[in-house]
Amino acid sequence: MKKSFIRPKKTRELRAQRRLTQQSEQKLQEKVHVQVYADLDKNVAFLKKILGKSGDIISRRFIIPHESNREAVLFYIDGMADSQVIDDFILHSLTVEPAKVEETYDIAKWLKDRLIHVGEVTLTTEMKKIVAALLFGDTIIFIDQCEQGVVIGTKGWEHRSVSEPNTEAVVRGSREGFIENMRTNTALIRRRLQDPDLRFDSFTVGKRTKTHICLAYVKGIINADTLSLIRKRIENIDIDGVLESGYVEEFIEDNTWSPFPQLQATERPDSVVAHLLEGKAAIIVDGTPFALVLPAVFSQFYYSPEDYYNRFLIASLVRLIRFISFFIALLLPALYIAFVSFHTEMIPSKLAIAIAAGRATVPFSTLIEALLMEFSVEILREASIRLPGPIGPTIGIVGALVIGDAAVSAGIVSPLMVIVVALTTIGSYTNPNYGAATAVRMLRFPLMIAAAIAGLYGTMFALLIIVLHLVKLKSFGVPYLAPLSPLKLSDMKDSIVRVPWKWMNVRPKPFKTVNELRQEQTEPQEEKR
Repeated sequence: MKKSFIRPKKTRELRAQRRLTQQSEQKLQEKVHVQVYADLDKNVAFLKKILGKSGDIISRRFIIPHESNREAVLFYIDGMADSQVIDDFILHSLTVEPAKVEETYDIAKWLKDRLIHVGEVTLTTEMKKIVAALLFGDTIIFIDQCEQGVVIGTKGWEHRSVSEPNTEAVVRGSREGFIENMRTNTALIRRRLQDPDLRFDSFTVGKRTKTHICLAYVKGIINADTLSLIRKRIENIDIDGVLESGYVEEFIEDNTWSPFPQLQATERPDSVVAHLLEGKAAIIVDGTPFALVLPAVFSQFYYSPEDYYNRFLIASLVRLIRFISFFIALLLPALYIAFVSFHTEMIPSKLAIAIAAGRATVPFSTLIEALLMEFSVEILREASIRLPGPIGPTIGIVGALVIGDAAVSAGIVSPLMVIVVALTTIGSYTNPNYGAATAVRMLRFPLMIAAAIAGLYGTMFALLIIVLHLVKLKSFGVPYLAPLSPLKLSDMKDSIVRVPWKWMNVRPKPFKTVNELRQEQTEPQEEKR
């Protein structure tokens, strides 16, 4: 009798089967809701089974001075809970001070109402909530013959103090920046925006990390559809762990493949408050000092909080310099390649002779010469970031000078190419936002290749593709190039230049705010004689 041949399963089928098994097991675990037992030993055994033998989990058995001397167990995680609060306001109250209560009075409610001198105390019957609270720094108490657990807010882990932001330094303005503690960050926002309509919606993302994130917005200003879309995208995040706001950014942005950032990352509380008052929202992730502002448009990445603290003439001049620097950083190497390789007749005669003399000993084409210098600068830039603080800037400046001088002396690159690369690098540093500056650095290379293939025609064609992409791009339903496309003349008051505050009476229209009026329109008062 012949045996039938059994085709072995492919790797793809095995992975799909394993994934389905894991999902079914996960759903089965989610359906099981373990309740707090009346037996104290069962509660302790269950908690130790879930958490294992971890050295940082502290437990303490004690007797509550009840008429029947109830036995209880206290759990907390060392380093995440404030031990002084536990000793002075929980254990001292429950073990030292004499107290009596009638047997008919619920003992868990008695602890909450009478004995525990801590502001945040809740009762729960679900073990899932108890484990989550314990891992977040709260203290848990189980009482014998009581089917409720007492959750006490004792969060008190170490964190750095509020300091000046490293990535968004300003000459005039606040010196306070966000830190890794989410509640400290929300307090920094609340202190600047003391509005009862300010809301902080809490979410928990990450199946294993259980990362707490907060969605900040001003009710009555933000558009309801935009807020609903943001909430939906946050709730749809499905991943094991979220360690930084960059995880959330990639999950909720509109176009993952776009080099341009569609959410603005900032360390400044004053910047977040300014955006909230314009009808935007902010996402604050526990464990990182970077908040995400959304929706975001292209022009806001070239704004600085300092623009609104200085007089409008100074702010407008600085903004113009930033936008000009953007075009220099994006187009200067490509234009140099196009003119030298294809359109030498457009260069003045004396300059053309000087360029030819400088390139007389260069063995490479203009494209290879530019790519060598650009890659060298990018390597130096990355090295200066990763090196320790005092050494990094020194290595970056000295390395650029030494490599540039050595390359010119060896005849590998021309002197004018060193000048072009230096201007390009300086132009990219004027951008206040690191993410937007990185996008320009990425797009510089395709433009250089297009210029080497077809000269100015190739450069303009590649630039046209970038513009078409920007026109099509949206951030949570808001056009990325607003207010330029679609054109809104009323919003041009705060775009490339900034007009005085008394003329900016309404909020930006692309965000479709509920309350568009920012201030009453006032006329300048004439001086009384």
